[in-house]
Amino acid sequence: MIRSLPLVARLPNDIGGAPADRIDWSDHELQPWEKRCHALADVLDFHKIINTEEKRRGVEALGTEMIGKLSYYERWIVVFANILFQKGVLTPTELALKMDEVEARFVSGGSAPAAKAST
Repeated sequence: MIRSLPLVARLPNDIGGAPADRIDWSDHELQPWEKRCHALADVLDFHKIINTEEKRRGVEALGTEMIGKLSYYERWIVVFANILFQKGVLTPTELALKMDEVEARFVSGGSAPAAKAST
């Protein structure tokens, strides 16, 4: 047990005290997609679809390698997708189709479709 203690003593995103590059404390403006990701987190929480605890556990479940390679908001996006798949709110196929639609719109220089009024 003593040899395995370091493996279980920290979760993958618990990097306090570990060797790392210097922290960049400068403010930076969020990219538009990062702002939308944060807004999505708020909407998912407001509608009680994904809460903060589920998001935290989801990020921890990504593991050390993915946490180290993905940016802060990239982790959120992956976790949102994973949780929505697990809850049956969204399927991988539905997500892939929507991503293709958005990419095609971006490539053609179009904009987002207007929201439809519900009846």
